[in-house]
Amino acid sequence: MKIKRFFSALLSLCLTLALALPISAAGSAVPLAEATQALTALGILDSDSGTGRPITRAEFVTMAVKAMPGGSGVGQAASSPYPDVPRSHWASGYVEAAVSYGLVTAFSDGTFRPDREVKLAEGASMVLALLGYQASDFSGAYPTGQLSMFRNLRLNRGLSAVNAGDTLSWQDGVFLFYNLLSARTKEGTAYIQTLGFSLDASGKPDLVNLVNQSMEGPVVAQSGWSANLGFTPGRVYRNGALSTMAAVQDYDVLYWNASMGAVWAYSKKVTGTIQAVAPSGASPSSVTVAGRTYNIESSSAAYALSDLGQYGLGSNVTLLLGRGGGVAAVADVSASAGERMGVVLEVSNGSYPDGKGGSYAAQTVTLLATDGQTYQYQARGTSLKAGSLVRAAVDGSGEITVRRLSSGSLSGKVDKEGARLDSYAFAGDVEILDVSGSRGAVISPERLAGLSLDKGEVRYYALNGQKEIETLILSDVTGDAGQYGILSRIDSAGEGMYEVFSYEFDLDGQTYVLPGTTTHYPVSAGPVQVVGDPANPERLRSLTSAGTGEVSGNQFIAGSRRYTLSDSVAVYEYRDGRYYLSSLARAESASGKLSAWYDKAESEGGRIRVLIIR
Repeated sequence: MKIKRFFSALLSLCLTLALALPISAAGSAVPLAEATQALTALGILDSDSGTGRPITRAEFVTMAVKAMPGGSGVGQAASSPYPDVPRSHWASGYVEAAVSYGLVTAFSDGTFRPDREVKLAEGASMVLALLGYQASDFSGAYPTGQLSMFRNLRLNRGLSAVNAGDTLSWQDGVFLFYNLLSARTKEGTAYIQTLGFSLDASGKPDLVNLVNQSMEGPVVAQSGWSANLGFTPGRVYRNGALSTMAAVQDYDVLYWNASMGAVWAYSKKVTGTIQAVAPSGASPSSVTVAGRTYNIESSSAAYALSDLGQYGLGSNVTLLLGRGGGVAAVADVSASAGERMGVVLEVSNGSYPDGKGGSYAAQTVTLLATDGQTYQYQARGTSLKAGSLVRAAVDGSGEITVRRLSSGSLSGKVDKEGARLDSYAFAGDVEILDVSGSRGAVISPERLAGLSLDKGEVRYYALNGQKEIETLILSDVTGDAGQYGILSRIDSAGEGMYEVFSYEFDLDGQTYVLPGTTTHYPVSAGPVQVVGDPANPERLRSLTSAGTGEVSGNQFIAGSRRYTLSDSVAVYEYRDGRYYLSSLARAESASGKLSAWYDKAESEGGRIRVLIIR
């Protein structure tokens, strides 16, 4: 049985679950998932499993050789190295290499016994040999010195085998080789450094760096993309979530790790006019499209956007974004529409390059899209204003157009898991924008769990091919798009129709003053919600007191009542008659009186919006 069959179930399980192992006499270990991912990324493990069963000599020496610099390049042996290891044996090349490197020896009868179980003393000796130790480095009878060094180097963390004659399990093998990575060689350096990698600040193998350095890509997915990988993916992730091969679409950006049997796909795109290339067209490292600047992360994208490529200032393009948010590839707008939907933040005049060394002026719409990012688009001849819901799309001629979104007609209750709205499930990559005036907040479907939505609260929705909700724009359902702060002063002068009012309030540490307005907001001094432009708000709305209490985790506790804190709760300290912006950490440790204020009942989506320390 080939070794590549031994780890599939183990890897499948480990990539999904972080298995917490009990603390043994050998000390606590990292989760099995983390150890498995590190070894798989390095190519020491293939994607197979033998959880719970003993590991054999053939399997162990294969891992040992693969753990050596360049060891993964060992092929089939040129001839049969031992009578019981013919050339056709799957591990013949690794067995031959392990013996020639002095990691292990054959038995006195000339056999290797590849299917024999590995004992702790034998496995420890092989790993110590990888660290540069020889038999002459140990005193006393074998294996006393070897096991003493083995424990001193903490190679036994997580192992169930304790005594020299104990059989090593597959799980023991995973932990043993993982421990090897951070162990010091005879010369005093971390073993992982011999493989060209490093430890993180905590002294463990830097898993992110391991996977990043052994990852290949980016490439752009086209029909039949999986046939060009050279392996069948065991795991596919799309936009950071576990997915399937079938979910990968044309023009997704792909990365892969053959050792891990994993593929990562990213679907983010930006369509717009190239407004700038920096530092120059001769050597571009960033590009500005739709008012946003993106780093260029691949040589092919850099070439396409250089003065040698096919795109220049004034070109309409679709940028295909990679895992780091940079430009991995560039496509014609006709190849991938890259639509954006959202709320208009501002309409202004902008300047655009004409591609001939000059520029022209055009009405510019600043859009907060459902992905939470802001973009700028030309919008000729439109009557859009701040707060309009729009779609920025590409028409048949390749021109970018910005049009109003038609209203949605959907109502119902979101289930308690936040998985579906009425009869429609939320797509795995659903984008939800909750809009208040010309502001918006991206929220998760879980944020809507248990809420009932009427037709007036659903401003737009769109379904994917599986009839799942992929885009949802709401009208101030959660309050998360609101602005919350402290109204510190209200003054009035005059009487009747000649009465004028002055207000002073603080938002995020910035003071706003509304002098001499005839608008009488029905509020009192204290925590408030500001709706609209703070310089000229549509409304000021007082918040409701939750009383006094304390903060614990993400909750405010007042007696027997518990309230959930907003992710962006505003915290103020009141001293000497003035309010000062503070922090949640200060509120958690405040020994004085702590009061809390909310916008609406939690059953309606409300949260604690303001905390005051007195």
